[in-house]
Amino acid sequence: MTSPPGRSSKPLSSTALRQLISDLASKIDRLEQEVEQLRLDNSNLRLDNQALKDEIARLKHLPPRPPFKASGMDKATQPRPTGPSRRPGRGAKRDRVTREVTIPVEAPPGSRFKGYKTVVQRDLVLVAEVVRYKRERWLTPEGQTLIAPLPAGITGGFGPGVRRFCLALHTQGQVTTERLTDLLNGIGLAISKREVVRLLTADLEPFAQEDAAILQAGLVSSPYLTVDDTGARHARRPGVTTQIGGERFCVFRTSRSKSRLNFLTLLRGGCEDYVVNEAALDNLRAQSVEAAVITRLAAHPDQVFGSQMEWWQHLLRCSINIFDRPLLQVLDEAATWGALRHHGLMANTVVVSDDAGQFRVATHALCWVHAERHLQKLMPASPKQAQAVELVREAIWCFHRSLKLWKQSPSPGGERAFRWQFDRIFGLRTGYKELDDLLARLARRKAELLRVLERPEIPLHTNASENDLRAWVIKRKISGGTMSVDGRMARDVMLGLSKTCRKLGLAFFDYLGDRLGLNGDRPRIPPLADLIIGVA
Repeated sequence: MTSPPGRSSKPLSSTALRQLISDLASKIDRLEQEVEQLRLDNSNLRLDNQALKDEIARLKHLPPRPPFKASGMDKATQPRPTGPSRRPGRGAKRDRVTREVTIPVEAPPGSRFKGYKTVVQRDLVLVAEVVRYKRERWLTPEGQTLIAPLPAGITGGFGPGVRRFCLALHTQGQVTTERLTDLLNGIGLAISKREVVRLLTADLEPFAQEDAAILQAGLVSSPYLTVDDTGARHARRPGVTTQIGGERFCVFRTSRSKSRLNFLTLLRGGCEDYVVNEAALDNLRAQSVEAAVITRLAAHPDQVFGSQMEWWQHLLRCSINIFDRPLLQVLDEAATWGALRHHGLMANTVVVSDDAGQFRVATHALCWVHAERHLQKLMPASPKQAQAVELVREAIWCFHRSLKLWKQSPSPGGERAFRWQFDRIFGLRTGYKELDDLLARLARRKAELLRVLERPEIPLHTNASENDLRAWVIKRKISGGTMSVDGRMARDVMLGLSKTCRKLGLAFFDYLGDRLGLNGDRPRIPPLADLIIGVA
């Protein structure tokens, strides 16, 4: 070995060569440490930057932006369709011809008639119709005044057509009340914003009853529920909106709490009773409640209680301290779960969630998309760690793709292979501590992640719930929070009915017209609960 030009050409001795190699090795180690430190500083700066953005959003009363993008695992592992690549758009739906016009043409003598050339024109006519009703008044010989009644559907001087227009645009079109008022006045209908709000929120009891029936039908008939929640503001106070949906239905419920007791109360479907049965006692045993408390509840002859007050009085009679809040919450959850089973609900229903604690009830399954998303939150400090994360991610994507293919046509005997492959992937030890801890944590949720092997009809993710909630979030961004109870109910009920109609293949505008008596002699739309169950 020779020295660089400009220096002595005398070869280095073995001692000097070893010293040079040692110096270079130490320099490389020092540079690697500096690179790892720079990577760590960069990660910390990114976290600090995101925290500052979240703080700015909080000060502006805006929700914080999610720091991580969607992984794309579900779309990337979607099997490619084998049929025609192009699907018909929304404009390919059948047109209902309302009027037919024949246009003649002057033909010279001797011409032969060759039929018609048909052209379908689509148009929209928005005309303000102001009708003055002159109601006859008669005075009977007995002194009683008789006044002719108004036609059905007229509320506050406005017909059902105006109400359908407002409900459709506000719910499905996400149009604010201010813009609705300007639009109606521009068409030629003199109306105030207060009247528009009244049309949107008043006299919605029939719709609320149908929405409650939809939830009941979904809980009875659906083999699974996908659930999610998002923040909401009502009466200037923070709250939470919970979405509960299935393949054929969707409902929204806004409340103050996002606890498990609140979720069980929503699943109870409007009932207010508490029941101590075997399901409730098994729930208490799973929560490690003192055996003495369970024995006193099981030995008492009373089991069904019509209200919360009756239930708490029963606990006092059983010498149970209702001022112990953690114990009381566990007892309330167990009795509510007992009421669910008492009414025949959630017998074989799987709850698919994003691993939020309040949704871990009944037979629970985890969303694979949310489980894989934890890999994105890791901050590798070296190329070796980044490569380990990428290899694990590719293995999970491949496993997820195989699950989706098996789910389309389940074959007996494949469950064992999937369980073995799961243990192999999530039992890996890469030397990257955070990644190994994450794999170990997911391995402990094996039963919930592989629930699809027992129930192939359930989805592998909660994308449907997130899509349903997106409409609610957009409504929150556009219109803000609600103030009155009627406003809160109107938002939850109408958005839920709109999403349910979409899942059932019904036009929400036609549904509103049917319920408001505007569809004339067209076939009546059956109750949505019957369509969900499959009766109609």
